[in-house]
Amino acid sequence: MKQYGAEFFGTFWLVLGGCGSAVLAAAFPNVGIGLLGVSLAFGLTVLTMAYAIGHISGCHLNPAVSVGLWMGGRFPASKLLPYIVAQVLGGIVAGGILYVIASGKAGFSLSGGFASNGYGDHSPGGYSFLAALVTEIVMTMMFLLVILGATDKRAPQGFAPIAIGFCLTLIHLISIPVTNTSVNPARSTGVALFAGGWALGQLWLFWVAPIVGALLGALIYRYLIGPSET
Repeated sequence: MKQYGAEFFGTFWLVLGGCGSAVLAAAFPNVGIGLLGVSLAFGLTVLTMAYAIGHISGCHLNPAVSVGLWMGGRFPASKLLPYIVAQVLGGIVAGGILYVIASGKAGFSLSGGFASNGYGDHSPGGYSFLAALVTEIVMTMMFLLVILGATDKRAPQGFAPIAIGFCLTLIHLISIPVTNTSVNPARSTGVALFAGGWALGQLWLFWVAPIVGALLGALIYRYLIGPSET
């Protein structure tokens, strides 16, 4: 239960910190943190939680990561569903807290998407469904390659959280204009439930694509780059 609790609070922190920076601070009048700040915020949530709970649960914070680690031989199938449930619940609770905070400002509206992920008309840069699909698959694939490589027993010890956190930052720098960056179904679900409408209608892509990408990343690492570990 401590592992599941760690995943709940870790994912809570990821969604509150990452999506919170996008909703509350990205375009704050005159001194907004912008795309770079939001990207860094997501990376920092993973970096800080990796050191805080990595020794408890492994700090997945992401259903796609859990699936990828299972495929990579690093995670037992028996814990897969409880981890995913804990992660999604953490994301939803964070979305609720963020909604309470954001709605405390006069003129608040969900019309901006509430940091939800989208494609087509709801892509920040107007990118197509195909562009969004490819982006989410490839970015999550590379994320899993970095995670598996950085946590390999042959890698320098103690530095994995830094590599993983910066990788997520880089992923956001690349893909925020395309999909608002998911690579994490729990992150997408946590805000889409409150945004409703189109965000819920397009949510399926941000479950399917990251999981496909995670499976590909795990297979590539396991069979082409390095041996599996238990």
